[in-house]
Amino acid sequence: MLTISQELVDKMIAHARADHPDEACGVIAGPEGSDTPVRFIPMENAERSPTFYRFDSMEQFRVWREMDDRDEEPVVIYHSHTSTEAYPSRTDVSYASEPNAHYVLVSTREELGEKAEVRSYRIVDGVITEEEVTVLPS
Repeated sequence: MLTISQELVDKMIAHARADHPDEACGVIAGPEGSDTPVRFIPMENAERSPTFYRFDSMEQFRVWREMDDRDEEPVVIYHSHTSTEAYPSRTDVSYASEPNAHYVLVSTREELGEKAEVRSYRIVDGVITEEEVTVLPS
């Protein structure tokens, strides 16, 4: 189960809307071993694509090094889907390399209007498991 603040959910949705029609992506870091998302880190989609995302390798190196220096880990790895439901694609699964992370997808597809769909998954060894999301007041 992912427990996350409304403020962090709002930031992911805002990032997804700001980068629309391209997919947005980023990380929410937390203290190592805590499973608590705390620090929002929006990142650049190096692909600048409405159907695919990839972290810029240099930015990812810098962010992961910074997390390491701060005794943090990527608690949430998020990205948006701009025209499909918030469910991991085959590509998303192939890129899921953090077995302890919550993979959060934010859908901003047109039929949702002003709403956004936010769902969380664990992806380990190619197996997708959807998990409950508890949103705490900010």
